[in-house]
Order: sequence, then structure tokens, then C-alpha cells
Amino acid sequence: MHNNNEAVADVDVVVVGSGAGAMTAAVTAADQGLQVLMIEKASQYGGTSALSGGGIWIPNNHYFKAIGGKDSEEQAWTYLKAAIGDRVDESRLRTYLKKAPEMIAWLQTNTQVNYAVADKYPDYYPHLPGSLAGGRTLDPELFDLSKLGAELPNLREAAPGNMLMGRIAWTARHAHKAMSKSRGWRLMIIWLMLRYKLDFSWRKKTKSKRDRRSALGNALIASLRASMLDRDIPLWLNTDLADLVEQEGRVVGVLANREGKQVTINARYGVVLAAGGFEQNQSLREKYLPQPTEVKWSATPAGANTGAALEAGQKLGAATDLMDWGWWAPSLMVPGEDRARGVFAERAFPGAIVVNANGQRFVNEAAPYLEFVDAMYRDQQASGGKSIPAWVIFDSKFRFNYAMGPLMPAQIMPDSRLRKEWLNSLYYKADSLSELAQQIGVDTQGLADTVKRMNGFAASGDDEEFQRGGNVFDQYYGDSNVKPNPCLAPIEKGPYYAMPMYAGDIGTKGGLLTNEHAQVLRENAEPIDGLYAIGNTSASVMGTTYPGAGGTLGPAMTFGYVAAHHLAEQKRNAV
Repeated sequence: MHNNNEAVADVDVVVVGSGAGAMTAAVTAADQGLQVLMIEKASQYGGTSALSGGGIWIPNNHYFKAIGGKDSEEQAWTYLKAAIGDRVDESRLRTYLKKAPEMIAWLQTNTQVNYAVADKYPDYYPHLPGSLAGGRTLDPELFDLSKLGAELPNLREAAPGNMLMGRIAWTARHAHKAMSKSRGWRLMIIWLMLRYKLDFSWRKKTKSKRDRRSALGNALIASLRASMLDRDIPLWLNTDLADLVEQEGRVVGVLANREGKQVTINARYGVVLAAGGFEQNQSLREKYLPQPTEVKWSATPAGANTGAALEAGQKLGAATDLMDWGWWAPSLMVPGEDRARGVFAERAFPGAIVVNANGQRFVNEAAPYLEFVDAMYRDQQASGGKSIPAWVIFDSKFRFNYAMGPLMPAQIMPDSRLRKEWLNSLYYKADSLSELAQQIGVDTQGLADTVKRMNGFAASGDDEEFQRGGNVFDQYYGDSNVKPNPCLAPIEKGPYYAMPMYAGDIGTKGGLLTNEHAQVLRENAEPIDGLYAIGNTSASVMGTTYPGAGGTLGPAMTFGYVAAHHLAEQKRNAV
């Protein structure tokens, strides 16, 4: 569009959004000699990235090699092609494999971002050629929030589900040790709790219960924001993208709403759209995603990702792809919380099953979260609408030993300490399986038959229906002390519990189609000059798959890095 508003800023690059991909683009561009301005519509920065696990899937990375790991670009190519097929342009995939390890090595050397290899976290499709049993997923190191100074209150707080006891920072490596009940896990938890408890000076200084340390996605965002502060990169909060400014087929800036006024921000070399997907927009969900679909099932921040950047690109004739796909993750609705909680690890714990309203299983409960919800939708169709919600069922032994969403193990949080409003909403409880089935509207005989069959599988260690626990991915979150299968245990001791599980997501997969430089493409495959898209604003380079933990943030950060270098090249050519 054309616009005659008076400009409030002239910069080289405008970055729209403040997640990990956006901040990586900003920091890289600044170090390439570009003048950058970041705008964020929320009152806090970090977006969905700040609530995430913060893991990044980086094949052939230097961290893994430093501890003796073996990987290569070609082995990763074999794996990705086996998973994705021809769904994504090969030049984008090749660029990802080439630039991802370069991006993370550059960040480690030049910024405050720091990662470590996630503890033996396997690729999500271990049966495919080229997969690895660990090494490609990286986990953020803890970050000291005092380094943010006055910018700390503007950081979006971590999701309670990502912290020990909803408050204490821990890495994915800590969480894995606790969940798999590996040697020393109890001592580790006591140490983490004591470290938090004894940090009186920090809590007194900040007048909050926030941990001094941040972890996971919150640590990633904090370290990237600190790196932006090192470079004096301005970040405007409460600044909402209204439209893109186009002149003679080239994007030259953005129109934004800031503090009640419409302003124009000129961008000499380009605009990077990194504003997330459209999962918080109910009308777009109904237009594109499989049904049923609800904003409230998403585990992303309320009101955050409404598709404004997507629609702005579409107005200029941008092509889109993968619009009917999400980064699916089953979710629980916790009363009083402003977003659903994704269920990632708990489905692998032994002694819980997931059934539809017929009382029947329809998927390997420990499967990767994208495949799990895809199976929910497939069964929803096949069963005539009986899989959404699905029901996770477990007994008192499971309840004592393991977490399920906000229900901490009963040995830590007995039923008497659970919030009253959770009963008959978040969870249901009965002395017998038949009584439980009646409470939740699940077929009584179907559930009884399923539990009986599963108890047999637990005894033999072989899930004859869905092979749960039969691969290294399933076993990663299984209980290492349970034999013969760490993901299978009988359901036989009342009281029994049920929790409704929805077809949730951690973002949408579809978006503006881009090339290997992260440039947005028109329907005729020509780039729109001056317009870039990364993260969930762009169509995923992973196609309809999720190759490993960090398969969202890894590409977002990599193509942020790629876009910044391409923009710097435009400046050099212009000069």
C-alpha cells in the first residue's frame, strides 16, 4: 500500500516480532552493519519463544562434536529427506542444514546465548535412515536475569509448566533426569529447591518470586535480549503491525499502531516478519485448520499470534503453504490459566493410557506430539467425532509416582492439596473404572477391555497394538526403573483418574512461502523485494513433520540469521 503518514523512524531493517528468530535476525543484522528497529505488539517481549522449551534442532552442530559425537550434513540430509519427502523446496532444506550449525556457532562466539547438548534426546523418527539417538537437540544453559537490569520486567515470564514446582528454573537436562528417575534425581531436586529458597537477596531486590535464573526458552530470550542491549538495538513494545508499506513493488517500511497513533517506519533495505502464526485467530483457524479447532486449546500466549503479518503479506500477493497444519501438541485446560498447557513428556510415563469416547486407544501415547494430535484428528473422523477431547486414564499408583500436567506426583502434592476447582474440570476421580467411565461419558465395557489388554502388554513388555516403548524416542521419558518396558505399567489400583486432552498446538505451521534467503515469494515464485518472513510467519521448512525437539526454533533462528546476511548484502550492493 501507499502511505503519506509522517515517518517516526528511518532505519535499515524493521523486525516485526520479538521471539527467538526475530532477535537472532536483529543481532546478526546489527553485527553486519545494519541499523535495526524491532517492534512488538505486546507489552512484554519474547512471544511464544519465552514460554517454550527453548531447544533447537541443529544437525552437525559443534557442541555435539566437542563431546565426541559424530554427525554430518549428508547424514542429516538423508534423515530429513526420508521424513519430509518432496514437500519442501530442496534449496531451503539444504540452506538450513548448511547454515544452522554456522548460526549457533556464531551466536556462541559473538553473543550471550549459550547452549549444551540435550541429554541423549533422540530424533523424533528413530526408525528413519540418518536419524540419531541424540546430539542434534540443544538445550539452553541457565541465564542470570540480573544481566537484564531495567529490561527484566518487560520479559514475558516463563510458563509455569516449564519450571520445577511452577517456579524454579531447571534445564531440559534436569527435567529429563527427574522424569526418567535416573540415579541422583531426588538429590538434584533438593539442590535446585534449596538454591532457589536461599536466594533471599534476589527476591527482596526484585520484590517477586521469580527465580534469579531463567531456563529453557526464557533463558534463550533473556540472553538474546541482553545481546541486543549490548548493541543498543531499540525494541518498541505496544507497537502493532497495521500494514506493509510498498512502493513500486518493493516493501519499504511498515505502518504501525503505537500508543494510540498510526505511525510509519521506513526500512531502507527490508522488513523481516517474525510475528508468529495465526493460532490465536479463531476465524483463521476455522478457515484453514482441521475441525474442530479452538483458540483456547493452543498453548501459546493469549492474543499473541493473530496472523497480522500473514495477512499483510497476503495483501501483497504472497504465496502461502501448509496452511492446514499446526505444530500440534495435545493440551490440558487448567482453570484460571490464560492458555492451555501442552502435554509433552507425561504421555510416555508408564501406567497411563489415552482413549476415545469408545474407551479405545488410537495411538502410541508416547508418540511425538505432532503425530499424536494428527492421530486425534484422524480418529475423530474415523470414530464419528469421539476423539476430541480424548481422555488420559491412570490409577493411584501412577498418581503417586508421576506428574500429569499441573498435577504433581501425589508424593509431592496429594489430592488434598489440589485446587478444588480442578476436580470435575481438569481431572475426574472415581473408585472404580466403570464409575469413572460413566462420569466422563466413555463406553464402560470399551474402557474395561482396553485396560485389561494394556495390563497384559505391561506384563509382557510388548504393546502389540501401537508398540509403545519400542524405540529410543519413547523410552527417553519412560521410567528407567520400570521393567521390562519403561513406558508400560498396569492400571489396577483405585482410585482412578481421567483428564480431558484437546487437539492443541504450540503454533501454526502454515504461512508465507519463502525461498532459501527467507524472502517472501509471490504466487509466480518471484521474491517480493524487501520482504522476509521467518519462524511461524513463514511456511515451515520441516513440511508436515517434526524431525526433533527444537524443530520450530532451530529454523526460526537459522533463517533469521540467513535473512540478516541477505539484507546486509543488499546494503553492500546499494552502496
